[in-house]
Amino acid sequence: PPPPASPRRTCSANASPDDPDPRETRMIPITPQSRYDALVKLREGKIGREIFSDREIYEEELERVFTRAWLFVGHESQVPNPGDFFTSRMGAESVILARDKKKKVHVFLNSCRHRGMKVCQYDHGNTQLFTCPYHSWSYTTDGKLFGVPQFKQLYEGCMDKEEWSLIEVPNMEVYKGTVWASWDKDAPDFLTYLGDAKAHLDLALDCRDGREGGSEVLFGVHKWIIPCNWKFAAENFLGDTYHNVSHRSVDLIGIGPSAEAGVKGRRDNEMEKAQHVWANFPAGHGVHSAIMPQDWEFLNTYQNNPVVAEYFREAHAKRKERLGAERHRLIPFVGTIWPNTSFHGNQPRNLCVWHPHGPESTEAWRFFLVDADAPQEVKDFLRIYYMRYSGPAGMTEQDDMENWNYATAGSRGVIARRYPFNYQQSLGKVSTDAPVPGNVSVQVSEENPRQFYRRWRDYMNGADWDTLLGRKDKEPASFAA
Repeated sequence: PPPPASPRRTCSANASPDDPDPRETRMIPITPQSRYDALVKLREGKIGREIFSDREIYEEELERVFTRAWLFVGHESQVPNPGDFFTSRMGAESVILARDKKKKVHVFLNSCRHRGMKVCQYDHGNTQLFTCPYHSWSYTTDGKLFGVPQFKQLYEGCMDKEEWSLIEVPNMEVYKGTVWASWDKDAPDFLTYLGDAKAHLDLALDCRDGREGGSEVLFGVHKWIIPCNWKFAAENFLGDTYHNVSHRSVDLIGIGPSAEAGVKGRRDNEMEKAQHVWANFPAGHGVHSAIMPQDWEFLNTYQNNPVVAEYFREAHAKRKERLGAERHRLIPFVGTIWPNTSFHGNQPRNLCVWHPHGPESTEAWRFFLVDADAPQEVKDFLRIYYMRYSGPAGMTEQDDMENWNYATAGSRGVIARRYPFNYQQSLGKVSTDAPVPGNVSVQVSEENPRQFYRRWRDYMNGADWDTLLGRKDKEPASFAA
């Protein structure tokens, strides 16, 4: 009979037909660090399948990734008034985004300090107090413990209320309306964490006419659960245009904002003559953006509605005037801010958070963005187009979800885990001397995912912040061990 299995699997997930029998290598006990080094082989372009389905790895992600990285929590437009709140998530845990009486924004763990019951059971609303339904401890919107039943009789002299406030994140940043937070008190500030990815995220957060910030979330957040690992979704938005064949049926039908004018596809084809760039950044972020030609003139878009079409025509002219002839040429497509916040930057425009819901389950939250001062007719048009494209009923996203579902299932099998996934696309074809900052590819590439998993490996190995921010990187991911 075979010997008993080791409590830890090893590099069997990276085995190839020429490697030793994986039934033998699987029995070698290894340290956690060497395990993750074996699962992510950058220079070879191999990623072990088990990182997408293993329960133990998932639990370690919650501890090592989601307690340290900066995570998207929500948008200021969701809590405009004192007392407003929006219940969000950080990793697998519920948090409350709240604005207190003094209009200050907070992020709290949604957990009573007495027995852990949620103190907020609603998705959003306005309140003066968060009251636990279990034993009725109550908290003010700035997190302070306010009410404790029978306090004088049961607790006076034993408990200091000041010590039992709601647990608040030690690091929070409001950036152009978006709210980000980290549980790590030693985390770098958000802009340092963002690095040069900032220029691309800005393209999704700034007004269409080039004014800084100015976006708002359309009321309501799409939430749904997908039977896939969160990393497949996050990776997809690093710029995986290689999978476009999956959307062939949608492109043939035409669901874009000019479909009634006979324009096929999911979007208006304004990037047809652009130079596409895939760029990744030291902290693990990756984007796919486009540089338009120098003689770029406005292309008729949003032809289904003349009012909307004119709004975007005027916005294009004003953006060019504000940003200048060169800066306005950079336009957004998609991107992922490490680890799990992705964005569409143009058609459509939104943020999506891939919340870890289990090793083979992701809870997706999609926030649709519009200019806050856009005419209501424009907002209504965009809302319908955005839902047609993205979300649980979005015709494009349904294709993606099916891919991620089957990819996760394909990471589960005993035999399947013995053979790694191939991440060798455009291996080594990356430049640090390109039109935009970062490690840049000008052809379809998996360099962005390689950098993504480079940082994933570092987080899982418990690396310091200098490593996590890429300060110790000596070369792009293609050439790293």
